[in-house]
Amino acid sequence: MTTATPAELGYRMPPEWQRHSATWISWPHNAETWPNVLSPAEESMAAAVGALAAGETVRINVLGPEHEAHVRRCLGEAAAGAQVLFHHFPTNDAWCRDHGAIFVLGADGELAALDCGFNAWGGKYPPWDLDDAIPARMADALGVRRFETEMILEGGSVDVNGAGDVLTTEQCLLNPNRNPHLSRVEIERRLQGLLGVRQVLWLGDGILGDDTDGHVDDITRFVSEDTILTVVEPDPADSNHTPLAENLGRLAAMRLADGRPPRIVELPMPEPVELGGVRLPASYANFYIGNDVVLMPAFDQPRDAEAARILQACFPRRRVVPIRATELVIGLGAFHCLTQQVPAAGHALAGAAALA
Repeated sequence: MTTATPAELGYRMPPEWQRHSATWISWPHNAETWPNVLSPAEESMAAAVGALAAGETVRINVLGPEHEAHVRRCLGEAAAGAQVLFHHFPTNDAWCRDHGAIFVLGADGELAALDCGFNAWGGKYPPWDLDDAIPARMADALGVRRFETEMILEGGSVDVNGAGDVLTTEQCLLNPNRNPHLSRVEIERRLQGLLGVRQVLWLGDGILGDDTDGHVDDITRFVSEDTILTVVEPDPADSNHTPLAENLGRLAAMRLADGRPPRIVELPMPEPVELGGVRLPASYANFYIGNDVVLMPAFDQPRDAEAARILQACFPRRRVVPIRATELVIGLGAFHCLTQQVPAAGHALAGAAALA
C-alpha cells in the first residue's frame, strides 16, 4: 500500500470549466431541508438537469426504485435519454458537492476519486452516515482509483484554477468543528497533497445565513486560470458588506502561483432573501459550470439580469441559464452545492483556461 499523496503520484484537481464526462447529483428528498417547498425545489433541479443533459451525462443518486420512478416523472422527457443515469445510492440529503467524491486527474489523464471525511458541516445535521459512504460508491460505479483520507473536506469549501491555486476561507477550514487536530500549515499541506495545488489563497468569512461556516462557493470563484469572480455588497448597512469588502481587499493583494496578480471581477449580491425574517444564503456565486451551460441561481429580482450579464461575459463559449433558486436556497444552498463534476478522463490540464 502506497503512502504517497495524490499530488506525489501526479494527480491534480482540474478546474470546473475543464471538460466533464458527467455531472453527479444527489436528488433532493429531505422534507426537513425543504419544509413545504420540496416540490418546487425539485422543479428547479429538473430544469437544471434538462439544461445540463444536452451537453453531458447527468448521474443521479436516488433512494431506490420507487424514488427513481418519482424523479423520472419530475424530469419528464429529460429522463428518457441516455444522458441521464440513475444510481440507487441512498443519501441523508442532497448536497453532492460536499458529500460526494472530489475527482482528480493524473498526468496521463487517469481519473481518480478523493474520499474525504464528511461530518455534516461540523456535526450540525445528524445522521450523515449515508452521505459519508457516497464517495466510495461513486468511485466503485466508475471503476476508478479511490484515495481515502480522514481529513474532513467538503467540495464547496475549495475552488481551484488548475494552475496551482486553491481558494478557501478561514471561517470554514480553520473551524475547530472540522479538523481541530490540524494547524493552518498542516491544512495547507493536506490541500496541496490532495488537490495538487502549489498555494492556498485564504479569504476570511462567508455570507450571512450560510450554515456551512463560510463555503467559498457562495462568495468567490475562479472563472479562468487568472480571473476571480467575487460577490460584493455595496450597502454598508447590510451585514454582508464588511466581510465581503474585506475579502475583496485580500484578493487585491494576492498573487497567483505563477506570480501574476489575479484579475478580479465583481458580482453583485442579490437583494436579501429571507424566510420568516431569517436571512438565507442567496448568492449568484453559487453557479455551476457545465460543458455547454452555466447554471445561475435566480431570485426573481432585477439584480438577476446584471448577474447573468456578468457571468455571460466570463463564459462567452457557454450559455448562462438563470433558474429560479428561491426554494432551493430555503435548503441553504443552490446549484453548485447540489452538483459535482466528473472530469473527462484523458484530458490533460494544459490549456484548460482556453475552455472557459
